[in-house]
Amino acid sequence: MRTPAPTPAVFRVSPLVVLFALFLGVCAIPVAFGAPYLWLIYLGPVGIVAWTLRTRTVVDADGLRVRRLVGGRRVPWEVCGGLRVDRRSGVHAVLTGGEEVALPAVRVRDLPALALASGGRLPDLAAHESP
Repeated sequence: MRTPAPTPAVFRVSPLVVLFALFLGVCAIPVAFGAPYLWLIYLGPVGIVAWTLRTRTVVDADGLRVRRLVGGRRVPWEVCGGLRVDRRSGVHAVLTGGEEVALPAVRVRDLPALALASGGRLPDLAAHESP
């Protein structure tokens, strides 16, 4: 009997960031109409909303999919050698060639879910930490 494939895990930026961007847009109203071309200040909140809705990491049985504001990358499990955690609790996939791919929206607290969604291909680094 074949074991079922693990369900994909999607790691996204918190949707509360969209609320922050909307608040920033409302606060920019007095400035935006103060002089010509100051309405371009609204590009900031629009960019924040687009970044929040687009940026994510998807982990499934085939590998990792990293989406950024512009572009993305697919990393199959065959070339993924492991994980690295940086000083700011960001997680990077270390490829067999030595290259690193940052995994947006994945933090140290997400490592158990990441290991589970990988089907055992990635270790749970949080379980190996000493208390």
